[in-house]
Amino acid sequence: MDFATSSPPERTAGPTTSVKIVVAGGFGVGKTTFVGAVSEINPLTTEAVMTAASDGIDDLSKVPDKTTTTVAMDFGRVSLDRELILYLFGTPGQNRFWFMWDDLTRGAIGAVVLVDTRRLADCFSAIDYFEDAGLPYIVALNCFDGTLSHAVDDVREALSIPSDVPIVTCDARSRESTKLTLIRLVEHAMSRFAAMR
Repeated sequence: MDFATSSPPERTAGPTTSVKIVVAGGFGVGKTTFVGAVSEINPLTTEAVMTAASDGIDDLSKVPDKTTTTVAMDFGRVSLDRELILYLFGTPGQNRFWFMWDDLTRGAIGAVVLVDTRRLADCFSAIDYFEDAGLPYIVALNCFDGTLSHAVDDVREALSIPSDVPIVTCDARSRESTKLTLIRLVEHAMSRFAAMR
């Protein structure tokens, strides 16, 4: 055999790893949009038309064009490479649907808490939930119309986000932006798990 002209052995792909990621946040913050923008499959959504029954319950003052809402979950899938597939589960944002969060987060390696900086108070519950659960999370500031209402450091202080929790900016409508956000979450979750060993 002529070793000088033989081809190197082909690199075989490692086993595929599938992980679960939760996308959470307040009502109308862009969770369904985020999952839909990055999913490589047609996302499963449970959007329902908002009716008069939500008058006085759901605050539409900052999202006046919103006509539908998630009533169970959003589901999507994205491959970061041939060996890592993320399954995305978007939570419903309204308080009356929070009873589903325990089931949606079971088995997840981490969460993206999507934040509308025009309505910071809406994300307190999601942040508290993941802090109490001990689940790694990052905060993603959704830049509506390309603008950020508050500086990142001001958001960290206002929400009392620990210094070891990453805060990133993103555009929930952009596949590239949402993918980079998910990569940052995976890196954060892996570093947290490595530190626990």
